Amino acid sequence: MESKEYHNGEITIVWKAHKCIHSGVCVKTLPQVYNPEERPWIKPENAASADIIKQVSNCPSGALSIKQDNDQ
Repeated sequence: MESKEYHNGEITIVWKAHKCIHSGVCVKTLPQVYNPEERPWIKPENAASADIIKQVSNCPSGALSIKQDNDQ
């Protein structure tokens, strides 16, 4: 299944579209990072990595996950 990755130099947000239930939790929590009206729709450079990690942990479907960039 397809996934897309978005980097900010510290972490990578991995988005698996097939798992997304479009609950909007990400958009409501960090609108400066997640904007489905723009491309790319995820801009991790717009928030602190700690805030993104906390938000991703609240993704109800598991469509979003985090990789530490130094783990690659």
